[in-house]
Amino acid sequence: MPQDRKPPTLPRRLGLISTTSVLVGVVIGSGIFRVPALVAAQVGSVGGTALVWVLGAAVTLAGALTLAELCSAYPQAGGSYAFLREAWGPQVAFLFGWAKLLITGPAGVAAVCLVFSSYAGTFVPLSDTGQRLLAGALLVGLSLANVWSVSWTAAIQNLSTGAKVLALTALAVLLLIFGNPSGGSLAAPLSWSASSWGGFGVALIAVLWTYVGWVDVTYIAGEVVNPQRTFPRAMAAGLAIVMVVYLLANVAYLYVLPASAVASSSVVAASAAERVFGAAGRTSVALLVMLSTFGSLNGTLLTSPRIFFAMAQDGLFFRSVAAVHPRYRTPHVAVLVLMGLGLIGLATNTFEQLADLFVLGIWPFYALAVGSVFMLRRRYPKHADPPIYRVWGYPFIPAGFLLVSTALLVNGAVMRPAQSAISLGLLLLGIPVYHAWRLWRAKALLARDVV
Repeated sequence: MPQDRKPPTLPRRLGLISTTSVLVGVVIGSGIFRVPALVAAQVGSVGGTALVWVLGAAVTLAGALTLAELCSAYPQAGGSYAFLREAWGPQVAFLFGWAKLLITGPAGVAAVCLVFSSYAGTFVPLSDTGQRLLAGALLVGLSLANVWSVSWTAAIQNLSTGAKVLALTALAVLLLIFGNPSGGSLAAPLSWSASSWGGFGVALIAVLWTYVGWVDVTYIAGEVVNPQRTFPRAMAAGLAIVMVVYLLANVAYLYVLPASAVASSSVVAASAAERVFGAAGRTSVALLVMLSTFGSLNGTLLTSPRIFFAMAQDGLFFRSVAAVHPRYRTPHVAVLVLMGLGLIGLATNTFEQLADLFVLGIWPFYALAVGSVFMLRRRYPKHADPPIYRVWGYPFIPAGFLLVSTALLVNGAVMRPAQSAISLGLLLLGIPVYHAWRLWRAKALLARDVV
């Protein structure tokens, strides 16, 4: 596989620790504090809930190990965008960026900001408008920090990731040590059934939303030092940390809360801590959630703008978006584009609507990105120089991911027809936009040449 389509214009400054921290920091955001309730409500049994989380971890690991190979072969800005362009052509890559512009960019950023501001209400009473204003202020502040310095935002990411992993692990351990299991979900005999297969699939969508940062880390491929070695290690280490923390947190919630309480609480972590430690527990969890979502948002602002940057480099977006700040060496315009999209998302949707739109809108491209490994291995069968990482278990690991992804999308269309229709409609709208853009670009270049 060829390693470079064009020379990178952003300096490589991110090592193994920073890359791993970005992955863990983006993944562990707001989801683990809210999604367990959505999963329990959809599945209806403790054993079934556990199966959903385990399956979500397995699907994520299969996809991440595959994309680690592609990051080794194509260490370019935009990550998955570059894989899609090389395997499926510029139109599919454009539609991926289009999905980020209209669906997943605003949805992902806004959802995390809303969770931060909702937990801030624990300390200062905030109306719905007040929560959205606080969320917007957080988004603007971190966006400007990402414009200022990659090294600075990477340092913030390392510190916030380490702090929240330790804090969330400590919370789970303390709940298990001091909690009373007699009133918890694990006191009764475990049931492994699900209320319906459709509900199981919807729950899986929610679980996968809590893991989506494993793809986001590919977007900084053009800025990672020694990507052939760094990405496989960062993917494996980062996801191992996330999976242990997620499973431990779920066990702790179920240990102290009855199943009905888990399913009905929109702040399940706070409910569990309050049951064991009273008001102090709820306050501590609020601080933990705010720390977690802060780090996740910072990581998203570090990664996602690189998609718009790469699109602009290819002439599929406004050229100004490919600008690199002359002093800070950051894609400052691309960062500000994502900030603007996030502010729009904050003004229009609730957390649950944002989460559904995010997964249903972006997952087809995750499947295509993983499927790129089949196309590119046939096209470029020889190992690169230097040798690249090869996904273990090929072709079964990526094939398994594609199989589950197909089932997930079909089930999402059946169980969430409105959200699926909105996502599909916005994606299809990108096709005429792509052709109109190419035509406009061709005419602009022709006019420039004539002059």
